[in-house]
Amino acid sequence: MKTTVAVVNEQGGDFSLEEIDLADPRADEVLVKIVATGLCHTDIHLKGFLPGEMFPNVFGHEGAGVVEAVGEGVHGIEVGDHVVLSFRSCRECENCKNDLVGYCDSSLLLNYMGMRMDGTTTYSRDGAPVFGNFFGQSSLSAYAIAYADNCVVVDKSVDLTKVAPYGCGFQTGAGTVLNVLKPTPSDSLVVFGCGAVGLTALAAAQHLGLRTLVAVDPIASRREAAARYGATGVDPTAEADVVAKVKELTGGGASYSIDTTAISAVVKQAQQSLKVRGTLVALGLGPDEYAIDAIDLLQTGKIIRSSIEGDSDPQEMVPRLIALNAAGEFDVDGLIATYPFSEINTAVADVLAGKVVKPVLVW
Repeated sequence: MKTTVAVVNEQGGDFSLEEIDLADPRADEVLVKIVATGLCHTDIHLKGFLPGEMFPNVFGHEGAGVVEAVGEGVHGIEVGDHVVLSFRSCRECENCKNDLVGYCDSSLLLNYMGMRMDGTTTYSRDGAPVFGNFFGQSSLSAYAIAYADNCVVVDKSVDLTKVAPYGCGFQTGAGTVLNVLKPTPSDSLVVFGCGAVGLTALAAAQHLGLRTLVAVDPIASRREAAARYGATGVDPTAEADVVAKVKELTGGGASYSIDTTAISAVVKQAQQSLKVRGTLVALGLGPDEYAIDAIDLLQTGKIIRSSIEGDSDPQEMVPRLIALNAAGEFDVDGLIATYPFSEINTAVADVLAGKVVKPVLVW
């Protein structure tokens, strides 16, 4: 079938709306008519990072839509179901069986290589392959092929425009707090970088009742958004010593810190802002190396770690967050700014400029 996609034709290129071919779903695949797709920094970063031979390529990994067709080998999903699309996992390796699906042994092949496991692509143009299958969906497309393991069926009353980002960005931020850090109300949390991931981490921390939250971001509107979750804002461009300020606000250092900026100097600040035996979770995608304060690390017992998708299983976390949102305990709807799908490059420019937190493209 023909479908309209936002294809990137060359490394670092803009998204181009074009009509290309989408293969029929195979026995293990699901055809989804996309209603909305969240735009994630990973989409923007990788279109300039992947090698040139992996283009043209269709990205998108926060899709939400309605099931149009189901392969005969797929169970638990029916035509007409509303689904949120997330990342893929094999569900068979040791990590998957231990509920660590983000660390699936086949994660690289299933999510990033641009093709099915047999080397074929779901998209083509004039008979030539177009890379896709990004996170098992490539949902910057009017129609997308997905799989049972990354399709989360949701109630038809749920607004798909609002829950599309739950498949990655919102799940990552909230999951880092709920699954990885698991703080108590007496703990403190500082977030460096208050985009979609950072702000949803603060929303989750507010749900858990943390009384001391700090948000470090140079953009005033994002500090204001963080304040709605009870966080005290710190402007790093106006503060002479960010680490000292965070320690002042947290009574000697934060119990936990999260970095979403992927800026090496900021990651070091996030480490230094911790109290003794505090934990930093670095979530930003960017440099090959981070500089750490080795003396501080060795003398304080601090932990520096990462997390994939907030250690979440989408089949559990997406419904959990939807339920919290419905109960008023995870109020993230206001972080979303919707754009017609045709305005994808405007959405990219706006999020990079800090004008919006989470662009969602709507068909």
